[in-house]
Amino acid sequence: MAYRVLLYIHILSVILSVGPFFILLPLLKKLRTAGPGNEEAYLDSFKAAVRLAKHAGHVLVVSGVLLVLITNRSWTTPWLLTTIIILICSLYFLARAFSPTIRRFKDLEEQRNPLVTKLKKAIWIYMALMMAMLWLMVAKPVIW
Repeated sequence: MAYRVLLYIHILSVILSVGPFFILLPLLKKLRTAGPGNEEAYLDSFKAAVRLAKHAGHVLVVSGVLLVLITNRSWTTPWLLTTIIILICSLYFLARAFSPTIRRFKDLEEQRNPLVTKLKKAIWIYMALMMAMLWLMVAKPVIW
C-alpha cells in the first residue's frame, strides 16, 4: 500500500513539475507583444510556474528516494543513476535559466524579443530534461 501511495505522489509531482511549462508556451507570444502594464501579469505566471516546479521537485526527490528504499533497488542501477545525473542538471538549469531572465524584463534598456526567445529556449530545454527522466523511469533501459 505504501508503495502505491508513494508512486502516486511521485507521478503527481512529475505532472506538477512539467505541466505548467506547457501552458507557458502560448504566453510567450503574448509576452512578446504585451505593453509595460500587461507584461507583469505574464511574468507573474512564469514566476508561479517556476516556483511550483521547484516545490514539486522537492516532493519528487523525496518520494523518489523513498521508492528506491522501499523497493530495495540499487543506487547504481544504470537507469536510476542516469536519472539522478539528469535530475542534478535540471535542478541547476531551473535555478539559472528562468529567474535571472525574468528579472531582466524590469531593465528598460533590455530588448524584450531576445529575452522572450531565451525563455522559450529554456522551457524547451527544461521539458527535454524532464521527458528524458520520465522515459528512464518508465522504460528502465539497460544502459550498461
